[in-house]
Amino acid sequence: MEETNFKKLIQQGIPENLPEPRPLDPSVNRAPHRKQILTAQEEKLALENALRYFPAKWHEELIGEFLTELRTYGRIYMYRFRPTYPIYARSISEYPGKSLQAQAIMLMIHNNLDPQVAQHPEELITYGGNGAVFSNWAQYLLTMKYLSEMEPTQTLVMYSGHPMGLFPSHPDAPRVVVTNGMVIPNYSQADDYERFNALGVSQYGQMTAGSYMYIGPQGIVHGTTITVLNAFRKIGLKPQGNVFVTSGLGGMSGAQPKAGTIAGCITVCAEVNPKITQIRHAQGWIDEIFSDLQELTKRVQKAQHNGEAVSLAYLGNVVEVWEYFKEVGIFIAVGSDQTSLHNPWAGGYYPVSLSFEESNRMMAQDPSAFKAHVQESLRRHARAIASHTSEGTYFFDYGNAFLLEAGRAGADVMASEPTLGREYKYPSYVQDIMGPMCFDYGFGPFRWVCASGSEKDLDKTDALALEVLEQLARQAPSEIAQQMADNIQWIQGAKANRLVVGSKARILYADAQGRIQIAQAFNEAIARGEIGPVVLGRDHHDVSGTDSPYRETSNIYDGSRFTADMAIQNVIGDSFRGATWVSIHNGGGVGWGEVINGGFGMLLDGSKESQRRLESMLFWDVNNGIARRSWARNEGAMDAIKRAMEREPQLRVTLPNRVDPGLLSSL
Repeated sequence: MEETNFKKLIQQGIPENLPEPRPLDPSVNRAPHRKQILTAQEEKLALENALRYFPAKWHEELIGEFLTELRTYGRIYMYRFRPTYPIYARSISEYPGKSLQAQAIMLMIHNNLDPQVAQHPEELITYGGNGAVFSNWAQYLLTMKYLSEMEPTQTLVMYSGHPMGLFPSHPDAPRVVVTNGMVIPNYSQADDYERFNALGVSQYGQMTAGSYMYIGPQGIVHGTTITVLNAFRKIGLKPQGNVFVTSGLGGMSGAQPKAGTIAGCITVCAEVNPKITQIRHAQGWIDEIFSDLQELTKRVQKAQHNGEAVSLAYLGNVVEVWEYFKEVGIFIAVGSDQTSLHNPWAGGYYPVSLSFEESNRMMAQDPSAFKAHVQESLRRHARAIASHTSEGTYFFDYGNAFLLEAGRAGADVMASEPTLGREYKYPSYVQDIMGPMCFDYGFGPFRWVCASGSEKDLDKTDALALEVLEQLARQAPSEIAQQMADNIQWIQGAKANRLVVGSKARILYADAQGRIQIAQAFNEAIARGEIGPVVLGRDHHDVSGTDSPYRETSNIYDGSRFTADMAIQNVIGDSFRGATWVSIHNGGGVGWGEVINGGFGMLLDGSKESQRRLESMLFWDVNNGIARRSWARNEGAMDAIKRAMEREPQLRVTLPNRVDPGLLSSL
């Protein structure tokens, strides 16, 4: 009976009768109040935009309510229309629909909005402070209704959270095409986002939030583990007994302490939000919480003495940690930061001079003063980091726009002798680690979700993936032997590390050959009836999916890192090679106007059509980026694309010719 009622509510869309308002749940982690940016005329436009989702007979009752939301929260979320059923990733069979592909997308949307997964679920924000699936609950209700009605010959078109409608297409077309934040370039400043989002006409989809491919903190744990391991390898230290200091326990940053433990180091991760800190502790992603720096220091010293792998959360500002550890002589081997500095003025970064509560009030009521506090905090933050790096700490920017915003604030983070692509004194983790060690060779965050919701299916897919990786490792060239070994170790320990939050999902870093062979193994197992359907995807933070000059493409030095051809070509190519859904976003990771990124989802159902699609699309999805990196003269990518051409005769890529440095220096 409950399942039948759930299906009816999904199929209903906007309800026939106006639901009664319900109080907000005080236990839910709330999005910060956004600043009041609309003019009086724009306020009326925002109300008109919101009311168009509903019958005219409801407008008189709703208009005052929506105006209160707009003036209180800076947005119209339409809280009254929140579903009464719990939102989480059910088995694919529990969703109503005429298309299995559409049912898979509904499952993935629900995972992104699951309160155990999402950062601000009732504001429809999955992670990063403003990474939205939808802008309001009417959009959610309509989207789920459309998906439940979709035929295999239709495509749902999504404009920044708004379902424009179902359009005729064909079975090999994507079932959903998503765009998020795709504004005219001259209107891509931070205040433009605030205005457009408040008007209800655009949104910030982050990466996997607005593309329905988030799998909880596990999605970044593997990449962070690889990053931390290779950071220690880079400086010639073992992780055991050494300290890694960073900050943030949100949807993405919350992966850091778990990754540090898997890597084997002592992780100290600061977070100002008590609710999210308690959630991460309850989930087992952090081991212990401290609010006193002296007690934290004693625990760190004990862990150093015992060579422990342990994750310690400091409930407070990370600047205090950097400064106090300098004062008491704690050596930080590796340092980073993963506060949401893509969103610095609206809750992405909390200044050390203000409490959590004071910051939340000021960012809404006095945004100019709040910005001044943030920038002063960044300058102080950078000074504290420099006091450690001068004594041997290896610090890297973790792609959250820390260096970008610190530099804009006038902090001492610029290189004394800058070169093109190396303007800062500290490297991006992509420049030093992820780019040359992974992306250039085609390794990136491949992921899958067992749509049955079965733990047994996840165990089976883990075993199949491990078998494929072990076979590939025996034939792998020496330059990717370490990557293969790290992935094998990861998948062997994945279950024991308790990584699943939400859907039955897994991630590992694989190249095109690995992704294709793992997907083939899954599809064959589905055809044999050994497992249910599987959704494939990846983070946008990948070989080909993202053009981001201070992160994913920061190790491209031919001057093209500010171009976005790769990400646009990638989503177009994925869409006609077999993706079930595709997305392309402005913003993600480092901020609105700073990056273009895209992704895909693909449902495997055991059919020959799935086999054809996965072979075609996964090959392109990786090798597009390798070709671009090769053209930029990245050595690893040049080798990787040559191997790809040897395996696939129809692939012919333009290769660069090297220029004698002597010719250039003589000019």
